[in-house]
Amino acid sequence: MTHAQSLDFTPDFARALRFFRTQASYTVSPLHQLTGRDSITVLAKDETGRMGLGAFKALGAPYAVARILDAAWHRQTGETLTPARYQDDDVRAFAAEFTFVCASAGNHGMGVAAGAAAMGAKARIHLAATVPGGFADRLRALRAEVVRSGKVYDESVAAAVADAESSGAVLLADGTWPGYTEIPKWVMEGYCVIAEELRESFEASGQWPTHVFLQAGVGGLAAAMAYMIRLNWSQQPELIVVEPEFAACLQTSHRAGHPARADGPESDMGRLDCKEPSIVAWAALEAAGVTYFALSEAEGAAAADAVTELGIPTTPSGAAGYAGVLKHPMTAVGGEVFRPLIIVSEGRT
Repeated sequence: MTHAQSLDFTPDFARALRFFRTQASYTVSPLHQLTGRDSITVLAKDETGRMGLGAFKALGAPYAVARILDAAWHRQTGETLTPARYQDDDVRAFAAEFTFVCASAGNHGMGVAAGAAAMGAKARIHLAATVPGGFADRLRALRAEVVRSGKVYDESVAAAVADAESSGAVLLADGTWPGYTEIPKWVMEGYCVIAEELRESFEASGQWPTHVFLQAGVGGLAAAMAYMIRLNWSQQPELIVVEPEFAACLQTSHRAGHPARADGPESDMGRLDCKEPSIVAWAALEAAGVTYFALSEAEGAAAADAVTELGIPTTPSGAAGYAGVLKHPMTAVGGEVFRPLIIVSEGRT
């Protein structure tokens, strides 16, 4: 595989939709209309109840777990698994031999743990010291093993990589780097479901957004959304990626013209506090023609309070898109009504 091929993101989003529509816990997440500052209507895709995990990550790692097991089963037997087959005794016995390992700032680990548990596999999640104890408790409730590794997220990522290399476990990261790109593309493929749900809603209503504000850590959600919007939305909005000032790795990469680190202090936008971008996500965002905003800690906190007061309890990470709305001029091109869309990516736990 060439370097260009490793960066290519052309998801089979229809496959992801078919997979989730067979899951008993799957429903289309709500799209709310919030009345924001200056009486602006903000469209808010509410991921805080997604499939019982409380975050959009429920669409990523569980889907990747299923794809990994399907690929391994096919190599061994020649059979392609159907959704019903995942629950058969022979497939679950096969899955029980797998351990999925990752680092997490919280929600990705929940997705890995839930996906592994649903298939009968095992999960081991590396958490940095900065991840709240409540996430560790929720992971253990999903029967995952929790390992505290390092003071910050980067150190827990290194620990997860080393764990997989030494133990033979499957590394299921949501970031990408040279030599590791294919499994995270499946994670991103799952996130495409959000964009398709939105497209169907807007096609029905005719009320398309003029601007979409996408929060980013390593960039997987933002890139999946941007790719899908540019692919098949009949009305094209402006796309704005929002990151913490303390971890603006995608904006730094955009300015540098190549993937680049953005070191800084720890951010209270913990799920976005990623200092190094996914190289696949960065390439997809560059192709989609996005612009970038960096958020102060105060802006992130104020947005979380505002969205919570508007009826969706969330965190500074979950409300980062709304913080972007508040930074943006309340106008659209050609005098069109400003109709922003945000994703409230996680609940307040």
